Amino acid sequence: MDTGLPNAAGVSRYAQLAQELRQRIVGGEWAAGAAIPAETELAERFGVALGTVRQAVAMLAAEGIVQRVHGKGTFVTQGLSGPSLLRFFRFRGPTDEPPTARVHRCQTVRLRAAEALALGQQTGDAALRVKRVRLLAGRPVLAEDLLLPLARFEALRALPTREWEDLLYPMLARLCGVTVARANDELSFGHLDAATAALLDLPEGAPAIRVDRQAFDLGGHCIELRTTWGDATAFHYSAEMR
Repeated sequence: MDTGLPNAAGVSRYAQLAQELRQRIVGGEWAAGAAIPAETELAERFGVALGTVRQAVAMLAAEGIVQRVHGKGTFVTQGLSGPSLLRFFRFRGPTDEPPTARVHRCQTVRLRAAEALALGQQTGDAALRVKRVRLLAGRPVLAEDLLLPLARFEALRALPTREWEDLLYPMLARLCGVTVARANDELSFGHLDAATAALLDLPEGAPAIRVDRQAFDLGGHCIELRTTWGDATAFHYSAEMR
């Protein structure tokens, strides 16, 4: 039974509690999708005020680690299913069907300095580099280059490319025990090199949108770097301002 939180100079009680809960979630005490104890129970277990618990839970919710469901409680996030990069594009033809994926290559590489820094690894550490294409109605629409630290995803190294699933993140959770809690996407413009253009059935040098993604696990560690290319003539962006 928990007896309370240790004192930590310069750290608020709710931040301390949030860190304690975060460590327990990452450690597997509460699995993805599972409910964490009620706020009143947490307050009693850790010897803190109910307001402190609410602030700690709010912090974890803002980080994407837990989700509050009205009338039901607070649950560990089940992770992203793979937020579609197709939201940045508008392609002709049926778009209500989910995209499929075709992996062209999966190979072991050594991380360069910038890649290692972003992934929290050491320069020269092993990683999996995956080249795949996303398709709609059998038509290639996105070309992707993924980088995954081998230390976290050893189980994928021997997986035949035909057995990779269309949705990456549920596969990472099932085969490697890694839950992707959040991802950051940054957009820029460029031109397709010959190899990427061939994957998309577009001419070399065609204008393209580049989306650079960093994905993070429940502990806040970067576990994926991804670069995605798509036809710039199909680019779509909208924003609502109030």
